[in-house]
Amino acid sequence: MPKTSARLLSLLSLLQARRDWPGHALAERLDVSPRTVRRDVDRLRELGYPVVAAKGPDGGYRLEAGAQLPPLLFDDDQAVALAVALRTAGTTGAGIEEAAARALNTVRQVMPARLRHRVDALHVTAVERVGTQPVPQADPRVLVALSAAVQAREVLRFDYASDSQEAGAGPAVTPPRRARPHHLVTWRGRWYLVAWDLDREDWRTFRADRIAPRTPAGPRFTPREVPGGNVQDFLAGRFQGSDSGGDWPCRGEVILDLPASAVSRYTGDGVVEALGPDRCRLVMGAWSWPGLAATIGRFDADIQVVGPVELRDAFAHLARRYAEAAAGEPPRP
Repeated sequence: MPKTSARLLSLLSLLQARRDWPGHALAERLDVSPRTVRRDVDRLRELGYPVVAAKGPDGGYRLEAGAQLPPLLFDDDQAVALAVALRTAGTTGAGIEEAAARALNTVRQVMPARLRHRVDALHVTAVERVGTQPVPQADPRVLVALSAAVQAREVLRFDYASDSQEAGAGPAVTPPRRARPHHLVTWRGRWYLVAWDLDREDWRTFRADRIAPRTPAGPRFTPREVPGGNVQDFLAGRFQGSDSGGDWPCRGEVILDLPASAVSRYTGDGVVEALGPDRCRLVMGAWSWPGLAATIGRFDADIQVVGPVELRDAFAHLARRYAEAAAGEPPRP
C-alpha cells in the first residue's frame, strides 16, 4: 500500500480529473479498500478540500468548488500547459498581460526543477503584422461582465464608442444600446460580443473594447439560435460580407497559366487544382465581384474565367477603369 501522503495526492488528482467518482472505482484505482478511501476523503476535508459524498446505489465522491482556493495538484503536462497559456496570454487581446505574468511567476516558483527548465526554455514574442495598427485591448472587467450577462441570459445595456469617438473626436450624445447577448468570442486578436440588437431588431457584432456596460441589467430572455446555428460560421460570414454563413458572398472560378504550387501560397481559403506543370484551376471568394477580380489579377499570368458571368463582368469593369487610369483620363461619372 502506498504511503498515506502519496495516496492522498493520487486521490486528489483523480478527484480533480473527473466530476464524479464511484467509491469502488477510486478504491480500485488506488488499490485500497473502500474504507481506506473514506478515511482519505476525511483527511482531504480536514485540509480544506470540499469533497462531498454522492448518494446512490454506487455511492461516490465529488470535489466541489470551495469558498477558498485550496492547493492545486497538476501533473507534469498540465503544469507545462498552464505555463504556456500564461506566457502567451498577451496575444489574446484581453488586457491581462501583467496579471498573467504574475500568475506565471507564482506557478513557476512551486514547480519542480525539471518542469521549471522546460517552461524557461519557452520564449514567445508576439509580432504584429507589418503596416497594421495595434489591436486595442479589451478591459478584463468588461469581458467578465459580458460573459456574466451571456450566462445569465439578461438584456445588456451599454454605451458603445463609435469610430469617431475611438479616433478622439470627443463624446457623442447617444442613447445606450440594448441587446440580448449570446456569445463572447475572440477573433484574430479582438474580442466581440455577438448579440441580438433590440432597437435594430437584427444580429450585431460589437467590439468588446468599445463597450461600457451599464447597470442594472435588463430582464432575462430566452436565447434564440444564431443564423446557421453555428457562431463560428456566423461570425466568419459577417466579416466576409455575408449574412447567411461562413462563405464569401461572391465566389468564382478561373484558370491561371501558373503552377499550382506558385498560386496556393497566396489564396487563403481558395481551392487550387493543378491542370499541368504550368497551369491550374483556382476557386476562391471575396466580398464583391470587383474585389474578387482584383484579387485574382494580382497573379502575373493569363486568366481564363470559367464563371460565373458576374466575375467576367467584373473583369471587364476593371479593365475599363485601368485603361482610363493608364490613359490619364478622368473617371467616368
